[in-house]
Amino acid sequence: MTKLSDYFDYRVDSDGNPYLEVSIRGFTLLKLSATNKGTAFTAQERIELGLEGLLPPQVTELEHQVNRLYLNYQKLQNDISKYQFLRAVQERSEVLYYALLERHLEEMVPIVYTPTIGLAIQQFSAIYTTARGLTLSVDNIDRVDTILDNYPLHDIRLIVVTDASAILGIGDQGMGGLDICIGKLALYTAGGGMCPFQTLPVNLDVGTNRTELLNNPQYLGIREKRLQDTIYFELVDKFVCAVRKKWPQAIIQFEDFAKNVAFDVLARYRDQMPCFNDDIQGTGAMALAGLISACRRNGETLADQTVVIAGAGAGGIGVASIIKEGMMRAGLTEEQARQQIFVIDGHGLVVDGITTDAYKLPLAQSKESYQDWAIGKDQAPTLMDVVTYAKPSVLIGLSGIAGLFNEPIIKTMANNHSHPIILPLSNPTANCEATPIDIFEWTQGRAIVATGSPFADVEYQSTRYPIGQGNNAFIFPGLGFAAVIGECTRISDAMVLESAYALADYIAENALDAGLIYPPVADLKKVSLRVATRVLAKALEDGSASRQDLSAIDLEEYVTTHFWQAKHLPFRYAAMNR
Repeated sequence: MTKLSDYFDYRVDSDGNPYLEVSIRGFTLLKLSATNKGTAFTAQERIELGLEGLLPPQVTELEHQVNRLYLNYQKLQNDISKYQFLRAVQERSEVLYYALLERHLEEMVPIVYTPTIGLAIQQFSAIYTTARGLTLSVDNIDRVDTILDNYPLHDIRLIVVTDASAILGIGDQGMGGLDICIGKLALYTAGGGMCPFQTLPVNLDVGTNRTELLNNPQYLGIREKRLQDTIYFELVDKFVCAVRKKWPQAIIQFEDFAKNVAFDVLARYRDQMPCFNDDIQGTGAMALAGLISACRRNGETLADQTVVIAGAGAGGIGVASIIKEGMMRAGLTEEQARQQIFVIDGHGLVVDGITTDAYKLPLAQSKESYQDWAIGKDQAPTLMDVVTYAKPSVLIGLSGIAGLFNEPIIKTMANNHSHPIILPLSNPTANCEATPIDIFEWTQGRAIVATGSPFADVEYQSTRYPIGQGNNAFIFPGLGFAAVIGECTRISDAMVLESAYALADYIAENALDAGLIYPPVADLKKVSLRVATRVLAKALEDGSASRQDLSAIDLEEYVTTHFWQAKHLPFRYAAMNR
């Protein structure tokens, strides 16, 4: 392994015991989040590392530190304050931050990720305190090689990068997009075992078209309209080229790129290096796993379903594409699967000859599919038309439009199917297409429901219905981690599809009996272990993984032993050797 940093590195002594070798001492040691153990430094370490007098006298264990922080966390009155508190902990001590997050995962994931991350992104400039990750723009992209050389972490294996053009359901956020990358990487470590010192959040600040940001005197990003077309791709090319040269084994996760570039960016690089787009592929795998689970609850197969997807952005088309693959795996031909999937965009049903966006056309319906519907023929059918006449059993929301699934639409779904599957998956909570309580009331409690943001259980007619969260975090940490430890040269469609079935099988074994079609977030690490193991096996099978020597070993054990652990290690000092 490449040395993690000039200032610290993992080592193992002659007895096989791990320790951290550091080349800094004293006050500097306490100011680096990777090396600051705070009051957990032992008395001997304080002497040897020049820390005497800089810390309170009591030596405390990690659990004591975590409990003290949690008590303070519980006193905070709102979610954005909790977000700032946790980020401050992360900037003081990386190990302590992840130990706290791991022990309270279900409670804190909605704070460090969706929905609270949306608020933090919108307030990025106002609440900014500490540098983290990298920001590349037209002002510095021509010096990107030097910038990567100057970065203090040397063995980067996983990068989450955004251009902040389509953050969650809140759109163009400019410089604020860096926070979504930080949040994703927190889940990679707390839920997926990725060493935080091998990860890098990157914001490609290509400007913003949001007037309120450009006119805000506090805004910290580039005060220009967004780059487009050739000049935009030239910047992204320079970034990708520099990463391939500096960190050839790094995986890139593209995050929250707008639909007009997301598919082009993925297609441009996926055959050059191991990369994936979480909004397209991660959302697709997550939705397919939930749909398979709902079918199992209903005693049906995926091939039995007629699916309507409201929203034709990166997420919507990604979901439609992988559901089509799942239907083909269940026995349908490609044309049969396509005929059972109806995608709705802002103009209505995506239809050949009407829809012009190239990335939507593989999922377009023919005009003949609705020629016998009692509707006007001069325009594409509306969502209500499709729900009425196609009689779908599944309705998935990725539109970002709050309340889109209104009472007539939901009641029509319930008339079409005894147990309709309704998944309003848009984030954050304010953009959810329908609330679970409304769906249960409008279907007399017959619907199978899961949402994209966390919702409390629903009490309906003296029955409690748990609401599972369709969270991409059940997919991307395991998928990315498998690609890292397998030293994959590509992330294949087969690997992505396998992640969906791995999650679905975990749900069948651990959540379906509780009435859930997604596991609780508290299970995230167990889920990631399952997903990573299955994806790594698929990568070895299809030749995507260069570590073919792993084929002969127990992969689950290998994945487990390579999960990074949030624990304090003994420290040893070694003079810097540059």
